[in-house]
Amino acid sequence: MSPAVKNSDAETVDVAIVGGGPTGLATGLLLQRLGVSVSIIDGKPASLDLGRADALNARTQQYLELANLLDDLTAVGLECNTSSTFGAGAFKSRQNEWWVGLQHCLHKNFLMIGQPVVEKMLSDRLGPVVHYGEKVVAITEDEASAEVVTDLGRVVTAKYVLGADGARSFSRSAIGATFTGTKPEMLWAVLDVFIETDFPRCAEIITFELDGQSRVSWIPRERGLCRFYVLLDGEVTLERSQESIKQHMVPHRVEFTKVEWYSTFDVKERIANTFISKDGAGRVFLGGDAAHVHSVNGGQGLNTGIADAFSVAWRLAMVLTNPRLQPGAAQKILHSYDDERRSTAQGVIDVAAALVRDTVREAKTYVGTIERNAGYITGMGVAYDECQSPIVTESSVGIWKAGYRCPDVVVTPIAGSESRWLYQEASYGKFVVLQIGEQQLSGLGFGQDVTIYKITGTAAEDSHEDANVKSFLADWITPEDSAIVVVRPDFYIGHVGRDVEATRQYLGSLFKNE
Repeated sequence: MSPAVKNSDAETVDVAIVGGGPTGLATGLLLQRLGVSVSIIDGKPASLDLGRADALNARTQQYLELANLLDDLTAVGLECNTSSTFGAGAFKSRQNEWWVGLQHCLHKNFLMIGQPVVEKMLSDRLGPVVHYGEKVVAITEDEASAEVVTDLGRVVTAKYVLGADGARSFSRSAIGATFTGTKPEMLWAVLDVFIETDFPRCAEIITFELDGQSRVSWIPRERGLCRFYVLLDGEVTLERSQESIKQHMVPHRVEFTKVEWYSTFDVKERIANTFISKDGAGRVFLGGDAAHVHSVNGGQGLNTGIADAFSVAWRLAMVLTNPRLQPGAAQKILHSYDDERRSTAQGVIDVAAALVRDTVREAKTYVGTIERNAGYITGMGVAYDECQSPIVTESSVGIWKAGYRCPDVVVTPIAGSESRWLYQEASYGKFVVLQIGEQQLSGLGFGQDVTIYKITGTAAEDSHEDANVKSFLADWITPEDSAIVVVRPDFYIGHVGRDVEATRQYLGSLFKNE
């Protein structure tokens, strides 16, 4: 099955992951926690030490909270939920409506934190399954398995492969996926620096306007670090970038005391024609930059990649470990990854494209584009209701809508006295059925495959007879809120209704009711 190799080193795992960036590492850690064996292969010598992405949006923070990974990052990062515009020596506007106006959400902010911090946290938790310093040179698959060969001669045999190996993805080439789109002629400089300045520093994203254009943005970061994005015409250098920043910050003084990282990037807007090999029927999946690339404007790259990880991990784990899946359910669960994430990636590309093109306009125009596309920038507006996903049924009751993120609401465990947010109480990896208000769920079944959360407005005895049933109080419940909500492991809603039989049919399309 494989080409000739240098030696007989071999490894057999459930999932081989090509690429040790945030997408690959997050997927690997989630799979590992769900009882799936993984091997992660990355060509760089160690986890990232400088640069790259700089913010986690609200939806990513919800994901990380589900996986009990957020606290380590909030202890280091900087919360930011306000954007300002500065020009002609004064602040022109300050706005945060798209953050503070978020509904059913605890973290109404970006968490400003460098990608190296995120990668190290994930890598440290994964341990020796991460193999740095190896380059993948071959990926093949048949009906039963897939095989990855590295430049060290190692052969890794797996049931599935995730290609998360960046914009120049070998994995994408190996499955023959196209990678098409546009490439605006825009070259940006990006700087991570420490500065001395008399500019009024604040935990805000500041867009600077000069001569009617908005070519410099200042992103506050952890450790007092400053991230600048600078769009230049002609030659792009560190020196010209620093001079442009100084011009945009006039009349304030700014001196660069240390440059921690400097790079340039040209904008590309591309998407793979499929995120799964063999037209959706294969064993090689794509995620992160291997599947989609776009402008960094709006902080979409790392966040979309982590969303890919939380979307694909539960699917692979369920297909690999659950013997109670209905015939045909495995393919439906897996293929829906392509349906949902490819449509989302196209939306992200479109939003980032609009933002990057508006940098050569007035700051007011740029801010208006942010406001119109806040659902993607915060991550909270990404939905799967219109992408023909086979595991989303068209249904809604009140705030609960199939294909949308599950609202984060405050609940109080019957067994305790301290109120908690739903995402703090839940955990990643299993279907949850919310029994809200007076709605009854007697005889639902599927006990091994779902956890039932009974959320009522009045106190009731918690018998603890079933480990898969948890009881909560909530003061926000009204008679109109009575509903049965099926929440998938990625905490998107699959089905909503008031009929137990309809809920049973939805779950029964996936699981045998044993």
